[in-house]
Amino acid sequence: MNQIDTTELSAWLDETLQPQRFRDYCPNGLQVEGKRKISHIITGVTASRALLEEAIRRKADAVFVHHGWFWKNEDARIVGTKRERIALALQHGLNVFAYHLPLDAHPELGNNAQLARVLGFTPDRDAEGNPRTCGPDGLIWLGRCSQGTTLQALGRNVAQALGREPLVIGDPEQPAERIAWCTGGAQGMMQAAIDAGAQAYLTGEASEPNFHQARETGVGFVAAGHHATERYGAQAVGDAIAARFGIRVEFVDLVNPV
Repeated sequence: MNQIDTTELSAWLDETLQPQRFRDYCPNGLQVEGKRKISHIITGVTASRALLEEAIRRKADAVFVHHGWFWKNEDARIVGTKRERIALALQHGLNVFAYHLPLDAHPELGNNAQLARVLGFTPDRDAEGNPRTCGPDGLIWLGRCSQGTTLQALGRNVAQALGREPLVIGDPEQPAERIAWCTGGAQGMMQAAIDAGAQAYLTGEASEPNFHQARETGVGFVAAGHHATERYGAQAVGDAIAARFGIRVEFVDLVNPV
């Protein structure tokens, strides 16, 4: 069975995802150091206790997630559920890798890129082939749905592709061909999508102001689920790790309706 040194994998992930480019809300990279050699990785959306327990059950050496630990402004004490999670990782020698905004933004492996693939969006590209983006740190992607797509048709496509009914706000028959999207909890960035000329904005979650923004601007709003929109980046990174290093990587999708 192939193995890789933890420090080597950590260096490759940092080189690939470039966390230094982002002003993030948490540390990116190796958050908890475990075994020195890794032959089996579990990937998932969030480093929850349930994911750690599944990794332990499958005898994995590491987990790779989008939502890790040690968030800005959270209680810094190691108590309660945080203590239980960290204790599990340390007890079983699990390495915990987490990449937040860098995983959203990566032009090929990232959540936005992978969601576009799943939903059939065509990203706009600049002269060098890079995705056209807007908003803070360029986290919102811009592109197109198929010609003639309406907001109602967009909602149906999202429901079928992601396996859950999205929240859709706007006239069902309004055009939604020019699309902007940002996975996860990016509902507060809707104005940037409006300013960029999008006919519809898709993200994971909704807040009360989104209803009024959609109604007053005529830009459709789709909340497709935080977890549901962010399942694909971790899978893509896992596939890339397996292909490059020849180690075993499994994606575990734990049910989360949010």
